[in-house]
Amino acid sequence: MAISNMTRHAIGALVGLAALSTASAAVKVMATEGDSTLKDHTIAYVLTDRYWAVYENKDSKVDCPDGMNDGPREQFKKLFPNDGKKRTVLETQLAREGYQWHPTTSAESFPFHEAHGKVSYGLDLDGKVGPNDFDGPDGEKGIDNQLFRVIGCIANYRSAGTIYHFENEFMRRYDNDRVVIELTGVDDLKNDPDVTVTTYRGLDGLLTDATGTNTIPGGTQRLDLRWGKDYIQKLKGKIVDGVLTTEPVDRIEIPWGVTFNTSGYQVFRGMRLKLKLTPQAAEGLMAGYVDVDSFTYHLNTSWSTHHQSYGQLSSPSEYRAMRRLADGYPDPKTGVNTAISSAVKVKFAQVFVRHPPEAKTMVTKN
Repeated sequence: MAISNMTRHAIGALVGLAALSTASAAVKVMATEGDSTLKDHTIAYVLTDRYWAVYENKDSKVDCPDGMNDGPREQFKKLFPNDGKKRTVLETQLAREGYQWHPTTSAESFPFHEAHGKVSYGLDLDGKVGPNDFDGPDGEKGIDNQLFRVIGCIANYRSAGTIYHFENEFMRRYDNDRVVIELTGVDDLKNDPDVTVTTYRGLDGLLTDATGTNTIPGGTQRLDLRWGKDYIQKLKGKIVDGVLTTEPVDRIEIPWGVTFNTSGYQVFRGMRLKLKLTPQAAEGLMAGYVDVDSFTYHLNTSWSTHHQSYGQLSSPSEYRAMRRLADGYPDPKTGVNTAISSAVKVKFAQVFVRHPPEAKTMVTKN
């Protein structure tokens, strides 16, 4: 029996719809089965965004009523004005560069403008509510973040600044900065009284969408258990109402390379995490006392004086302020505080991790 062209088209359409329906059903099944990324009581996340926590009001005069701080160029011009006096390179450029690498706490002729206001991001690190503490954006009391007072009126660290933008750009671009946290012993991402968080350095790039700019969950990270041994640290924690909090760890190094894949890191004392968890992402704060000397060394080895000038960042002036406001980990001999309370706003995307075979991770120590 002959079949008309119209009938053939109708049959083809029905077959196509049936196939589409079957494929759609299969996708739904796969999506349902893949909703949970918690496998064997384990889930991992990779760092995608980090910002030194600076609370910015819409009107910057609230944060910085005395204005923004001067940078190297502005200070240099005040020290060595164009007044016709002859000066050598040694007593000008080289002398100022020397202060970058050998800062002191001696008084300087430039005023330093600290951030004001009562509100700051951060956590209560010392369990106390003191006169110098902040209130959190949601009303929490006893927030410790003296680093905000130091960097809050330095343009480089604010949302329009060079460091604010490029630290994340370089972190995403270079694999040396890949920070991975793996949660084990997890029974429930909503509530679990006892979980373990292990920090690692990953070896792979970030998974992005088709634009190449937006990080998405579901990627894979090989863990660097050999050259990244210094970054491996275990933290105990708990999950309450979907929020992970960890107990402070005495000392931890976090990969923090920036310009041109420098292998820098930051040293935190008493670091802890507070992260809102979902199966796809984690977001919140990494807070602790950042080591002042390590912070300054990292700044000078990662950002030249030229680049610090882009955001009016004077390293010697910042160092003096950090020393003056340091509020933790006193030196056992001098009693002078060596670290300053701080907070970093962080975002993570869920990843699957690959642990290398044990034989490949063994390192012989001299």
